[in-house]
Amino acid sequence: MNILFVSLGCDKNLVDSEVMLGLLKDSGHTLTNDEEMAEVIVVNTCSFIHDAKEESITTILEMAELKKEGRCKILIVTGCLAQRYQAEILEEIPEVDAILGTSSYHRIREAIDEVLDGRKSIHFDSIDDLPKVDISRVVTTGGYVSYLKIAEGCDKHCTYCIIPKIRGNYRSFPKEDILRDAGRLAGAGVRELNIVAQETTMYGKDLYGRKVFHELLRDLCKIEGIQWIRILYCYPEEITDELIRVIKSESKICNYLDIPIQHASDTILKKMGRRTNCQELISIIQKLRQEIPDIALRTTLITGFPGETQKDHEALVSFVQKIRFDRLGVFTYSREEDTPAADMEDQIDEVVKISRKDELMQVQQKIAFELAQKMIGKEVEVLVEGKLPEDNVYIGRTYKDAPDVDGYIFISNTKELSSGDIIHVKVVGANEYDLIGEINDEFTE
Repeated sequence: MNILFVSLGCDKNLVDSEVMLGLLKDSGHTLTNDEEMAEVIVVNTCSFIHDAKEESITTILEMAELKKEGRCKILIVTGCLAQRYQAEILEEIPEVDAILGTSSYHRIREAIDEVLDGRKSIHFDSIDDLPKVDISRVVTTGGYVSYLKIAEGCDKHCTYCIIPKIRGNYRSFPKEDILRDAGRLAGAGVRELNIVAQETTMYGKDLYGRKVFHELLRDLCKIEGIQWIRILYCYPEEITDELIRVIKSESKICNYLDIPIQHASDTILKKMGRRTNCQELISIIQKLRQEIPDIALRTTLITGFPGETQKDHEALVSFVQKIRFDRLGVFTYSREEDTPAADMEDQIDEVVKISRKDELMQVQQKIAFELAQKMIGKEVEVLVEGKLPEDNVYIGRTYKDAPDVDGYIFISNTKELSSGDIIHVKVVGANEYDLIGEINDEFTE
């Protein structure tokens, strides 16, 4: 059957989608991007914040209309929204034929077969289970870059976050499974691995009795064909000296860390259920920059958390000005039902949340522009992402830039390059968040 897949939400969800695509392709189904040709439509949903829920619901309704009008015979909903609102989806959207929870995506082929037999297909394995799927997944990120999910769920239970209730507690995938997946990706031409989980730094604690993320990274560095390894979603309190040493010593590991701190006011950090205070954040960042001077640090922040005063906000602004993160994103607090924060007093008006977000982004914009200017004259490795043929300009990313969320470097060049090439580039200019470069040496394989 012709199957259309719509994957929403985070990169961790995308990995689940790619596993499902691999299962479907292996069983003889044909994958299509043409809505008019689709006989089966699968929507892998997100439910992390309000906007993500709205996008997921809207997409399901749009696909339901396609089913009414077109060739589509089966509509399947999977992922976080399915896990969280299974009863509501089945009741309100009768066009949905099958629904799979977050630990049941490996049952996608079974679901299609059951619907073809004339049955509704509903699968919700325990969220403490860890699906085991030994199959090559279909990479949807361009062939040369991919995400590698090393764990599922989370044990932190931050007061604003619904993830533990829909994804379960932290469960590490066995190291041998991860290395096999990474080896397959490398064999398929992937050059950059982006390591993801709800929290990468806790890897192995549940399986091996201790954190062994640094050991996993060393093993990944041995895989032939992988050139860049990027670490995302490191909780600051779990960054160990062993991890810092591995990043510092292994040339394949990008000097880049995504450290989601969420806030810098001790009062708000405590209400959020975070495990650090402001001084501890400063200390770990100072240590990282002392040990790895050229490290690029990304973080995310939340504005308008319940009870956030103007003083708390000003403390966060001051922190951002002092730390000068290389990359930074800001979200307004989303009041999620079934979380402790949803029932807290002193909920903040949406207008105030947005105003505080805008102020932080203006502060960060100035920092980012200044840091981009300081890159001029430096030589950097760049992974080629594509080409603007009309301008004869190639687009790439430096080690400071994660896919989809950070900036680009634009390179004028007369030589023919391919996506996935890693080349040496001299930075000759900066345009706001992006850089301008010229090739300094022959690109390296």
